[in-house]
Amino acid sequence: MKSYDSWPPGGSDPQIDALARRHVRHDQLDLAALLADVDVGNIALVSSFGAESAILIHMVSSALERVPILFIDTGKHFPETYAYVETLKAALNLRDVTFVKPDSKLVREEDPGGNLWRVNPNMCCTIRKNFALQDALTKFDGWISGRKRYQGGLRANLPFMERDGTLLKINPLIHYTQDMIKAYFKQHDLPLHPLLDRGYRSIGCATCTIPAKEGEDPRSGRWSGVDKVECGIHLGPSGSISRFQT
Repeated sequence: MKSYDSWPPGGSDPQIDALARRHVRHDQLDLAALLADVDVGNIALVSSFGAESAILIHMVSSALERVPILFIDTGKHFPETYAYVETLKAALNLRDVTFVKPDSKLVREEDPGGNLWRVNPNMCCTIRKNFALQDALTKFDGWISGRKRYQGGLRANLPFMERDGTLLKINPLIHYTQDMIKAYFKQHDLPLHPLLDRGYRSIGCATCTIPAKEGEDPRSGRWSGVDKVECGIHLGPSGSISRFQT
């Protein structure tokens, strides 16, 4: 069993090591057992309610009778995304979905014209997503992410578990491919995001997302034309990437 690096660097992470020994076998995660483990603590699912989000929501809500779901409401989402939140709430009987909104005073001060996404997209994400999520997660011991290795870039070597500051972070879908995603949607008859039919294969804020061209990376439509690949919520506490390899 390989040990996991700690954050800050300089050792191994005892909690993650112990959880991995109990719940990871042959590079497969037993998600239901992990979420039932008392050492995991109070955990939330963070969802964008985007193109592939229904899989993780269905998977986790099937394992736990009630799981808090945090939707980061930047105020810049597509109308279709807000509608999709309501669709999934009804279809999957979701009873604990919280709209995590940015600090209104900070938005008024830093983005009074609402166009910060155009002049400084990193700052826009910091205000509308990163700070908002950090505040919301203070109530929890960890969170669940839907990132996958096939998405490439900074996600290509994702582990099942990592450390996000003091929080445990769980990535159950790291091995999922696009074919597996399609099969899961079909098997469980999950509602699709309405923008998929219009070529959007990765869906973020309406201001910063365009349809991905055929054959391109699904995330190529995010921040198109800008030297930016992540919103920042998956960066370590120092602003760098924190990774714990299996």
